[in-house]
Amino acid sequence: MTDTLTKSVSKDGKFRVYVVNATQTIQEAQKRHDTWRNSSAALGRTMIGSILVATSTLKEDEVLTTRIQGGGPVGAIVVDADAQGNTKGYITNPHVSLKAREDGHIDVQAAVGNKGTLSITKDLHMKKPFTGEVPLVSGEIGMDFAYYMAKSEQIPSAIGVSVFVEPNEKVGAAGGFLVQTLPGATDTDISKIEANLKVVPNLSTLLNEGLSNNEILDKIMNGVEMKVLDEMPVQFQCDCSKERFSKSLATLSTANLQAMVDEDHGAEAVCKFCGNKYQFSEAELKKIIATKD
Repeated sequence: MTDTLTKSVSKDGKFRVYVVNATQTIQEAQKRHDTWRNSSAALGRTMIGSILVATSTLKEDEVLTTRIQGGGPVGAIVVDADAQGNTKGYITNPHVSLKAREDGHIDVQAAVGNKGTLSITKDLHMKKPFTGEVPLVSGEIGMDFAYYMAKSEQIPSAIGVSVFVEPNEKVGAAGGFLVQTLPGATDTDISKIEANLKVVPNLSTLLNEGLSNNEILDKIMNGVEMKVLDEMPVQFQCDCSKERFSKSLATLSTANLQAMVDEDHGAEAVCKFCGNKYQFSEAELKKIIATKD
């Protein structure tokens, strides 16, 4: 089974709700970056939040980049996501494992920090990309994405992101939800949903129990009739290639490229997002140098 995102709207037109099971996607990120507990949760939550924002605000071929810098030990987190459910990301310090919170949950705030910013840059195929930036209000990430949606997108939202990490550092479950308030919703309607969210178990707990996206949707919107609009696959996908790295190498100075030839007799390029490695021989580097002359 592939990961899926379910898009829905309440039949009364007052709420739009997305639910995503991203377990395999975050498992792939953990495996590629060899992340430890806190880093896995921080990167995974950022990827899930980015998927929810991308699929709810972007058009077909648009892409966004989320950057979180909170001053914590994991360092910066960078994630790309698009409207098609594709995502990739990396974290500066993948090997962070801290003491659990008193309730036993992973202390994401201690890892990320809360003295910094969350920024989202959207490539909307205009002359300049659009960037919205907000201060971190939590460091737990879900609330920070919700604050971004309210301030930058002017869409009042509740966002939950959850990553369960097994004792062996493997990701056991990962997912999230986005509840957007539409213009027809009253304060009473919103209070009802807020009350639901306070009693809904942690999302990764529900996923571990085997609940489907639709069953999770029913729990979040308990008592509100929902209509499913679409279901789409979600996956870790990187668009790096040797050709793209070749173009990047071509932007270096001839002196730097020649040093790679003379001293290293080649070069290795490593993609930050997925860890793929690309080898360039002396002959290939000389060819790149020749195109610069």
